[in-house]
Amino acid sequence: MQAILGGGRVGLVAAILIAVLAPTRALAAPACDTTIRVLLDRRDSAFSVVSGGQRHTFELSPNGQLRVDGVRKKLWRSEIGQARLEGHRIPGALSVMPLDQKLALIAEVPLEAYVAGVLVGEVPASWKDQALRAQAVASRSYGLHQRGVHAKRAYHVEGNTRSQVFELAPPGKSVTGAVRATRCEVLTWQGFPILAAYHSASGGRTASSREVWGQHLAYLTSTEVKGEENSPDTYWRMAVSRTTMGEVLESIGLGVGEIWAAQVLSRSESGRVLKLRFRGSRGETRLSGVKLRAALGESTLKSTLFEMSVHDGIFVFVGSGRGHGVGMSQWGAQGMARRGAVYTDILESFFPGTKLTRWGRHFGDAEEFAGG
Repeated sequence: MQAILGGGRVGLVAAILIAVLAPTRALAAPACDTTIRVLLDRRDSAFSVVSGGQRHTFELSPNGQLRVDGVRKKLWRSEIGQARLEGHRIPGALSVMPLDQKLALIAEVPLEAYVAGVLVGEVPASWKDQALRAQAVASRSYGLHQRGVHAKRAYHVEGNTRSQVFELAPPGKSVTGAVRATRCEVLTWQGFPILAAYHSASGGRTASSREVWGQHLAYLTSTEVKGEENSPDTYWRMAVSRTTMGEVLESIGLGVGEIWAAQVLSRSESGRVLKLRFRGSRGETRLSGVKLRAALGESTLKSTLFEMSVHDGIFVFVGSGRGHGVGMSQWGAQGMARRGAVYTDILESFFPGTKLTRWGRHFGDAEEFAGG
């Protein structure tokens, strides 16, 4: 999820492998002592990292191999807490390895440091403490869920909107306080960390996981949201020329030539656009609202909760909310906190039926937590 004002994620490209697998074996380590492997970046040009006071240069050879200070290596790994990337200390160990014809920078970060970094990237530090606490629990739950799903992969999550935005900048007092106040607290369903999806603003009603990703998760249902009025995306408007729309459709292999007409064919239970049809000089095509949003750009078409019309050759979209709409609305959580709700109430509102759990030393040795 990009920083909150940019649209949420747990964009968490949540197609996000909704493979809600039980991550017990992968999480054998003590819950709060475990680490999350975060893909910070993929690079194909040379760069440097300072580790232990020494600067190292990394480059990808023409045949796709890693070279560190001119020496070929399969993997480079720093000592814990010794690496600095672009002026920021890595709160853990940094690894560099060749991956998919690029160099992958992967930080293995202690769980609570990961949660703090996500809060820095996802929500304003000036927000209400209870909203920050709700975000901390959601982000911790999401990270542990993905750790189980991707236990055998080189990284568990990405540090961007495909997972959760993770920043290396030091957290402020409010973020540190929210993380400490919720230490080890995780939302669970049937004993395992949930896919705690969230987004910037719902536009008045969240979407269910089924309507957006095609898979039913009992705790990700559609629910009414109040108190998002302060969101900059409560209402929005954007326009696209007929020519640009035609080019966009061509770019994803759905071109219809000169566009003559367009129509919304169906909507989900929360009012989001499911299917659209475009007709043109070369025929017609149909696509989902999610696919159109991805093609136009998620920062351009802010959500699929919109009305579409055509005026003088211009496609006009008028919509509400930002992000995929599933799970917790960040602005909704802030609104609830401003009205006096505590974080346990916020989480129950957006993830009904889940249990807030304070993990014991090992997963499977957890105790239900009543909140406070």
